[in-house]
Amino acid sequence: MPKRVDHEERRTEIAEALVRVAGRQGLHAVGMRDVAAEAGVSLRLVQYYFQTKEKLLLYGLEHLARRFTERVTARLAAVGDDPGPRAMIEAVLLVSLPTDEESRTFHLVYTSYAVLAVTDKALAAQPFTANPAAAEDAAAGLLQQAREEGRTLPGTEPRTEAIALLALTAGLGTSILVGHRTPESATAVLNHHLDRIFRDA
Repeated sequence: MPKRVDHEERRTEIAEALVRVAGRQGLHAVGMRDVAAEAGVSLRLVQYYFQTKEKLLLYGLEHLARRFTERVTARLAAVGDDPGPRAMIEAVLLVSLPTDEESRTFHLVYTSYAVLAVTDKALAAQPFTANPAAAEDAAAGLLQQAREEGRTLPGTEPRTEAIALLALTAGLGTSILVGHRTPESATAVLNHHLDRIFRDA
């Protein structure tokens, strides 16, 4: 009896191969043939699951996003049962910084995709770039909750602070990748800005 193929598992294996190659070579240099070689499968199989490079890249990003969520969840679980808005925002921001191999790859691939989408219409049309406000909405919601609970300093504007924190984290992450800043100094800068928002600093 032929072995039953778990298609979702096979797609995940290919996505992980994409992430590994992108982490070494940069997303711009990745081709479907490279991913097939990394995964130990045929090019035809990669093309079967992902008809175009754009679809492969999008699935790879979705895979990274799921892993990112798992890392945030694990960090929050380590904090306790009721971490509060600041700890939740801090968890998202700190997990975003490239402080280990997995978060380095996460930041590199996401940043590379955004840059490529500037000049590639097929990538720009993908849902990844069509809904850029998801993280912003989540952060703004947590800051709004904190303000309603009296945990923020007077004058805090949740939406503006969410935008600023996410932009700061992205910039700090890139500065770590290129060696201009250490993870420790970047973390200190983030905590400094959080201290300027929350009462319980």
